[in-house]
Amino acid sequence: MHDPLSTGRRLASRAIAWQAGATALTALAFFPLGARYALAAAVGGGAVFAGAVVAAWMALGGGVQPAGAAIGRLLAGVMLKWVVVFLMLGLGLAVLRLPPLPMLVGVLAATLAFVLANLLKR
Repeated sequence: MHDPLSTGRRLASRAIAWQAGATALTALAFFPLGARYALAAAVGGGAVFAGAVVAAWMALGGGVQPAGAAIGRLLAGVMLKWVVVFLMLGLGLAVLRLPPLPMLVGVLAATLAFVLANLLKR
């Protein structure tokens, strides 16, 4: 029996794992510049990671539904993902006063890891 939800969950889990790995590697790459730079890269990548977790939970958490409801959950998940990303980035910049460049590199690394994980679906 073919279960499309389990396939979606498996793909989402793989992409989230790749994002976590890319975030950790980016933070390690910035560590020689200082702990604040490494933390900024971790916050940037962690924002995208957290957003992806929220989007996957929202999009895949409802079980089998009619097409309209499934698309609605998918769109709501994507919107909620970017709300989480921008809130975490705003907190990192305004409250923690982290440097923005490593944070942006962390965002880019996690986003590219998401794309690569979905391209290499083996």
